[in-house]
Amino acid sequence: MKQSLELAEKLIRQSYLEKNEYIELLSAYKDEKIVICLRKEADRLRQKYYGNKVYMRGLIEFTNFCKNNCYYCGIRRDNKNASRYRLTKEEILDCCKNGYELGFRTFVLQGGEDPYFTDDKIVEIVKKIRSAYPDCAITLSIGEKTKESYRLYKEAGADRYLLRHETADDAHYGKLHPKDMSLAVRKKCLYDLKEIGYQVGSGFMVGTPYQTTGTLIRDLRFLQELEPDMIGIGPYIEHMDTPMGVQYKEALRCRAGEGNAFQTAEIPEECKRRAEAGAKPARGREKEPPAAGRETAGFHALSAEERMCRTLRLLSILRLMFPYALLPSTTALGTIHPGGREMGLKAGANVVMPNLSPAETRELYALYENKICTGEEAAQSRNLLEQSVSRAGYRIVTAPGHVKRDWKERFCRPSADRCITGDKEQK
Repeated sequence: MKQSLELAEKLIRQSYLEKNEYIELLSAYKDEKIVICLRKEADRLRQKYYGNKVYMRGLIEFTNFCKNNCYYCGIRRDNKNASRYRLTKEEILDCCKNGYELGFRTFVLQGGEDPYFTDDKIVEIVKKIRSAYPDCAITLSIGEKTKESYRLYKEAGADRYLLRHETADDAHYGKLHPKDMSLAVRKKCLYDLKEIGYQVGSGFMVGTPYQTTGTLIRDLRFLQELEPDMIGIGPYIEHMDTPMGVQYKEALRCRAGEGNAFQTAEIPEECKRRAEAGAKPARGREKEPPAAGRETAGFHALSAEERMCRTLRLLSILRLMFPYALLPSTTALGTIHPGGREMGLKAGANVVMPNLSPAETRELYALYENKICTGEEAAQSRNLLEQSVSRAGYRIVTAPGHVKRDWKERFCRPSADRCITGDKEQK
């Protein structure tokens, strides 16, 4: 514990550690003294650079159609139980109008990768918002596109783009996504966005199956290379209409001693690999614990508390590594624990994203289960969130809240000394 505390103090002094030091620090996520040390310093830094301000973004979830089939996502293409919807251009603009009247000065248009919303449609929507609200920031979060598409959106008036890399480890990425998706494409999109001139946000989930300390180190290293303006992380939360959600829940039951069998997920690529190896399809219940199954080796299921604690620890570490960054305290944190968003702010976050979508569609945009604030009107949602932020000791501000680029340049000067070092990949 003493050595881990020394490493925390070293990170506070220089904003980076060597790879083996990160491994030890991340492994000590339950140590209360280290948690407090990191949290206090993260809060001091966010107060130094951003004061007690918490920037409010108005989230508009305008489509839950998606062409992708990510194993963890509730709006994946093959989820036949999902009730699909699309907002019209007029409905999106109504959300913006309502939000503007409530004081929102950033609109975040988020949706699945929906082929219906062509470049022309997105450009038209962005232009309408920019024309009606010239003093507002426009953020898009609509997935992987071509560089030319990103350029068109930027020329239409978009300021920011959010695209989580999810995991910076190729093997781990392949465990979470089907073969027609690749980490290389995701990274290229992020660098294209930077080159075009967007304020770029990336990030990853915490507590996903097959995630290790080594994969988290790769996430931190990739973020150092990317130098994003915004970093969004949140705990993985299961959805029972996904193969990974079913697998995760069953693993948690086994871990809790509620059963001695483990139900594997029928993920197509894993079933194919089993068939090619001459094994039986992974249906029903296996007679082995999770770690013993061929396709489940390395499948780690963490409790909700563990996922929350690790997310909070990583938020503090990210604030120390990226003092200039805009870090959201995510809805997922508030879903996994009633006080999660408040704890996220205390751990170093300085952005919240209340929902401006029509109340009748919020529950349908279900990336994970039991998402909070699905039944509230926008005004009620904002008021409740403002109270929550105030309880945590901060204050909501309505400014667009752009990243402080002069601070970013100060912390992101090219330097080998500021990179996570180490010769060998850690697993």
